[in-house]
Amino acid sequence: MASIARRPDGTYRPRYRDENGKEHARHFKRKVDAQRWLDEQTAALVRGDWVDPKRGRSTFRAYVETWLPAQPLRDSSRRAYDSYLRNHLLPAFGDKRLSAVTRTQVLAFRRGIEAKLSPTTSRQMMALLAGIFADAVEDGFLAKSPCRDTVPPRPHREKIVPLTVEQVAALVDAAPDRYRALVVLGAGCGLRLGEALGLKVNRVRFLERELDVVEQLTLVPGAPPKLAPPKTRGSIRTVPLADVVASALAEHLARFPAGPDDLVFRSRTGGPIWANTFNNSVWQPLRKRAGLPTARFHDLRHFTASALIRYGESVKTVAHVLGHADETETLRTYSHLWPDADTRTRAAVDAAFAPSADSVRTEGVALQR
Repeated sequence: MASIARRPDGTYRPRYRDENGKEHARHFKRKVDAQRWLDEQTAALVRGDWVDPKRGRSTFRAYVETWLPAQPLRDSSRRAYDSYLRNHLLPAFGDKRLSAVTRTQVLAFRRGIEAKLSPTTSRQMMALLAGIFADAVEDGFLAKSPCRDTVPPRPHREKIVPLTVEQVAALVDAAPDRYRALVVLGAGCGLRLGEALGLKVNRVRFLERELDVVEQLTLVPGAPPKLAPPKTRGSIRTVPLADVVASALAEHLARFPAGPDDLVFRSRTGGPIWANTFNNSVWQPLRKRAGLPTARFHDLRHFTASALIRYGESVKTVAHVLGHADETETLRTYSHLWPDADTRTRAAVDAAFAPSADSVRTEGVALQR
């Protein structure tokens, strides 16, 4: 119940109770100011967007300290969030009260990072900031977020030009014996590097000609590589095993024997292969030997996608093999590799009229005779 009382000193004390029965009050010199404040608070309670004044005074830093540990993040995402917060977001907003941050300040921050960072990194950081403030609203610290319409659009993606069959063959030929099957696996099954390095022997089912992707090898600063769940739920999948890939894996295991629970690809000392070490010490030298000025292990995934598309596989199939979160990601990345609607329309009409055209030409010859 809301009310305004006049105090002995002549000030006015409006008070009300929140939805939990807790009393809130302030003091004003003028009754009109007390009434205005009381009306604002009770209206917010009725609308459902009332915010506890004490929570509104919480700083961005204090909220993040409780928000971040509660997020279900992969190790790589947590490292990225830690970096964005430590180097950019906390210096800019850390000591500000959540309720004091304005949309204008957020937009100014965006302009600042866009001048220094890549479009992709800028977008990821702004999305993180918007996510923090959205959760602050849900947790009752704010009535509305200052990040409305502040996340930049996705940066333009350059069209992917897949490696050719000849280029992939050159990479395979240039690979050392210990890593040749790894290159074939990347090109033939489209696995990410972490997924390939985290593949266990018992996940390769030669009789069924399939392999199961259920984990990946991840790097955590200050610790050895460890197995962790793949990038997304869609990344957990069963991939068809082509004969060329099965043969390469079989030859690899014959040359470098391993137990059922061991990793297929291991270092010379028998331990897991660090992705950074592989990229610097193995991939870059073999890329140069293959005569390719630029190529990443990830480009082998693009080769897989282009091969599937070339042979008429559906978007759904390509998305499944690559372990994309959804088919939208597949289309966003590879739509230019599928025949466009105009090309298919012309081909369909030409095919439909082909018998009639032959008949017309034949009848024309008969009439001329």
